[in-house]
Amino acid sequence: MPRIDTLPFGQTGHHSTRAIFGSFALKDASKDQSAQVLELLFEYGVNHIDTAPSYGDAELRVGEWMAEHRESFFLATKIDVTGYHQAKEQLQRSLNRLQVESVDLLQIHNLTDETIREFVMAEDGSLDYLAEAKEQGLTRFIGITGHGFKAPQRHLETLERYPFDSVLAPCNFALMQMEEYAASFQRLREHCRQENLPLQTIKSAARRKYPGRQWTHATWYQPLSDPEAIGMAVQWVLGIPDVFLVTTGDLSVLPYMLSAAAAFDTPPSDAAMRELAREQEMEPLFS
Repeated sequence: MPRIDTLPFGQTGHHSTRAIFGSFALKDASKDQSAQVLELLFEYGVNHIDTAPSYGDAELRVGEWMAEHRESFFLATKIDVTGYHQAKEQLQRSLNRLQVESVDLLQIHNLTDETIREFVMAEDGSLDYLAEAKEQGLTRFIGITGHGFKAPQRHLETLERYPFDSVLAPCNFALMQMEEYAASFQRLREHCRQENLPLQTIKSAARRKYPGRQWTHATWYQPLSDPEAIGMAVQWVLGIPDVFLVTTGDLSVLPYMLSAAAAFDTPPSDAAMRELAREQEMEPLFS
């Protein structure tokens, strides 16, 4: 079976697979399902896991892997609180759930709201604790993640104020057809290239918001479900040089994403993607 290519993950010294396992898919997973996912990750050579305390049982499921397989994975989790003491408590809980003494990357979750950012970066804000956790060896690196239309621009503003070690933002074909978003994403990508920061992307296999009230997948948006469509969407994002792709948080989509990432060679053309977007009724999730 082909394995997924790796790239240097910024200045961390780790070569991460370009497809990073998004453990939101384990939010409600059983132990048997979790074991099957671990086997799948090993089959494709995935060596980087992204999780968070807000992802249901995901940290617990990942924690079950760590006693035997900690050295096999670059392990990232998140902080989604604004205060120093809250962040300290949240990280300790995550370390307990993950059954580890430290993580490789600790990220401030969805740092795109300007008011929240001021609390995070104020004295005794959560950033103060992340910096301390890095000094104490509880995490090797600290980063930022973001959702929404303004994520790339907010990240650029934040990176002017603090030298984070990694960045994460949405990227898919439909979203990148929006001129303003594409321009800000490209500015962020260029900044990351110049500073040797790893740029992670999410929402690669997003189709649209749910047209009705009934959800068909674990994610808050409707992902693509056709295997060929998933493959094209994944490979289009991987066609952007040097970016990483965090897999969609749904177990039914995961195998097709990993297969597409492992088979990646040349991305589909924009003409082919426009036809796919028309057939699948793909729409941007943000405006």
